[in-house]
Amino acid sequence: MKHNNVVPNGHFKKDWQSYVRTWFNQPARKKRRRLARQKKAVRVFPRPTSGALRPVVHSQTLKYNMKVRAGRGFTLEELKASGISKKLAPTIGIAVDHRRKNRCLESLQANVQRLNTYKAKLIVFPRRSKKVKAGDSSPEELANAMQIQGPSIPIIREKPCVEIVPITHEMKSGKAYSKLRLERMNERLMGVRKKRAAEAEKDEKK
Repeated sequence: MKHNNVVPNGHFKKDWQSYVRTWFNQPARKKRRRLARQKKAVRVFPRPTSGALRPVVHSQTLKYNMKVRAGRGFTLEELKASGISKKLAPTIGIAVDHRRKNRCLESLQANVQRLNTYKAKLIVFPRRSKKVKAGDSSPEELANAMQIQGPSIPIIREKPCVEIVPITHEMKSGKAYSKLRLERMNERLMGVRKKRAAEAEKDEKK
C-alpha cells in the first residue's frame, strides 16, 4: 500500500437489511389511481375528464422558448377577441388567467382560434331540464353528448420539416465567406454612403 491512504476496513455490521426500501405496493397503487380516475369521470360527467380548456403558451427562457405547452389560463384579451365574457368562461370549462399578457399577435390569434374551435364543439346543458335559457344546447345535441377522455383539444407540436433539394452549379460556385464579408462591409458603410449621397445632392442643387 503506497501513499498516505486510509487503511481498508469493511463496514459490514450495520444491519443494512432494515434500510432497504421496497416497492411492493406498486400494483395496488396503480389500481387505486385507476379507480380514482373512473370515479372522477362519473362525478364530472358530461364534462371532459382532463378539466378546463388551457391555452397554448411558449415555455420560458432561451433554451425552451421554442417549445409549446398548456398554460394556466386564457388572457382577458383572448376572451374578448373570441366574444366570451370573463365571468362566463369558468362556467363553460375555460380556464382564465388575468395576469398573463399577450406578447405577440401570433399567440393571440392561435388561442383565439382555439377558443372558437371549442365554442363550435361546446354542448351546454341547462341547469334545470324544464327551464331552458339562451345559450343552452338543443335536445338533439344533448342526446348525442359524449364524455371526452383526455384533453378536449390536444396541443399539436409541429415538427420542423427539411426540404431536400439537388445541389446546383450556382450553389457550388457561390462563395459564402466573400458574400458575408461584402454584406458586413455594406452594413458598416451604410451611414457614410448615405451622408455622401446627401452632400452630393446638396451640391447639385447649388
